[in-house]
Amino acid sequence: MGIVRTVEELAALYDAPMESSLAKEIDHLTDLHRAYVEASPFVLVATSGPDGLDCSPRGDDPGFVRVADPRTLLLPDRRGNNRLDTLRNIVVDGRVGLLFLVPGVGVTLRVNGTASLSTDPELRESFAVRGTPPTTVVVVRTTAVYTQCPKALVRSHLWDADRHRDPADLPTVGAIMQAITEGTFDGAAYDRAYPERLARTLY
Repeated sequence: MGIVRTVEELAALYDAPMESSLAKEIDHLTDLHRAYVEASPFVLVATSGPDGLDCSPRGDDPGFVRVADPRTLLLPDRRGNNRLDTLRNIVVDGRVGLLFLVPGVGVTLRVNGTASLSTDPELRESFAVRGTPPTTVVVVRTTAVYTQCPKALVRSHLWDADRHRDPADLPTVGAIMQAITEGTFDGAAYDRAYPERLARTLY
């Protein structure tokens, strides 16, 4: 098996990057980029820290990530499982990569930058849903902004409803938990209780 061990070896395997792929990167959000952020109900957040890497989904109504200015994004941290993988990495490292998706649209928006966590009461309250503000707001300062071509989404048929799978085709979270704990975790009970727990803890 051949292993690529240097950047020079890697470069020799591929053609030079297309001019447009380099020209499209800038360090801030234009109004045209802003349209993608405001239309997106879903973003993937990648971070790095001493315990490793993390890529976490974040979602809410379209526009839940707020454009404060051309160099600043505000992302409310909604309720989760309290592992805090993403937030812990941000506190320690700060580098983040965001990938915004818009349902039905092949083009995605990529934003790289540095992040910090704000506990400002007024800012948190401005993101309140159902009377519940987020515990923190992730403040992202952009360093690179660019669109990503739709090839991956086209090849994957991600938005093609005819290709969507029935959740029953895959093992449940409870089944996985029961298997990896060798039966000490009651997976069936977890799965039965999850819909009510999800509704109660969404915000």
